Amino acid sequence: MKLEFNTVCVVGLGYIGLPTAAILASRGVDVIGLEVNPHVIETINKGDIHIVEPGLDVVVRTAVASKKLRATKTPETADAYLIAVPTPFKGDHVPDISYVESAAKALAPVLKKGDLIVLESTSPVGTTDAMAGWLKEARPDLTFACEGEESCDVFLAYCPERVLPGHVLRELIENDRVIGGINAQSADKAQKLYKTFVEGDCIITNARTAEMVKLTENSFRDVNIAFANELSFLCDKFDINVWELIQLANRHPRVKILQPGPGVGGHCISVDPWFLVHQAPEQARLIHTARKVNDSKPHFVLEKVHAVAEKFKNPVVAFFGLAFKANIDDLRESPALDIVEHYSAKKVGTVLAVEPYVESLPKKLIDSGVQLTDVEAAIQKADILVLLVDHDQFKKVDKKKFEGKAVIDTRGIWR
Repeated sequence: MKLEFNTVCVVGLGYIGLPTAAILASRGVDVIGLEVNPHVIETINKGDIHIVEPGLDVVVRTAVASKKLRATKTPETADAYLIAVPTPFKGDHVPDISYVESAAKALAPVLKKGDLIVLESTSPVGTTDAMAGWLKEARPDLTFACEGEESCDVFLAYCPERVLPGHVLRELIENDRVIGGINAQSADKAQKLYKTFVEGDCIITNARTAEMVKLTENSFRDVNIAFANELSFLCDKFDINVWELIQLANRHPRVKILQPGPGVGGHCISVDPWFLVHQAPEQARLIHTARKVNDSKPHFVLEKVHAVAEKFKNPVVAFFGLAFKANIDDLRESPALDIVEHYSAKKVGTVLAVEPYVESLPKKLIDSGVQLTDVEAAIQKADILVLLVDHDQFKKVDKKKFEGKAVIDTRGIWR
């Protein structure tokens, strides 16, 4: 089969960029991974990976061995470019698109007529248009796609990722993709690129709508999680078991309440809704409220832990889980990590952390004296067991060993 794109450059080899690069390489595309971190470049070029994602090591190793994937810090000519760099916020929840801007400007010198650039980074509405402006300024000799104008040298589109950590390889292939072109030709070009590896539908729209789709998906999740977390506040006040309550309420044929937890983390759900709040505060009132509810949950959990710890002279507290969700190593925006950081900073007794997906603790926890340990040792030594992440390993624990221990379960798996 003749490839529409022989060479693709993926900018940013993180949790989305690396799996995408590896999948493209497995389809016979020559993939250049553009990365600023020397350690990541060295690791990938050895055929290894720097993140935890089931099956990814095999795909990367094969792609590197077949010379279809290599990493570099220097931009090179390609037929298409996928930008998958972070878009965090700065200050008072203000979106930071400087990484996208830097990526676009880094690519500008190597662009040629006929190239396609697709932004995958979760971004505020209008970022793809802004990217077009940066590129036009950097390369006045080329014409870039713009809305309502089909004639252009370089095509621009936005296609948000929508994968679940732990299932990324499968979902990159199976999930539908929303492809927003700045103009119709850009959308068509981008659709052909994604059809190289996507078995789901590739649905075309405009760039601004595609940007809004991503923010909408994560805001929807955030609002629904906030409802579950608010129920946990109410049940605490009324002395009701929230897990039983939700289980019973979900017996209604049109009710499907999610499970509460210690807060919301990760690079998407805990960040993206703020983009809408920042851009349209008067309109995003429910979304803003949900963010405040979910951001307050770690403080609620901390109060519970402190209240129990006060009953012990020199308490040994073991926190189970640091990742932002189950069965991954990702600590980004993790409420569990936030809880352990704040508790350990108080220097009350001994603090243990159990996180089977990391080999060492973040520096802030090490500096606070937190000790990384395993499940059995933590249960044996601790006076207080705090379950923060529902890793599969924690679900298998023999609860008979909890006798004489205080247990705070924020995930409902030890009830």
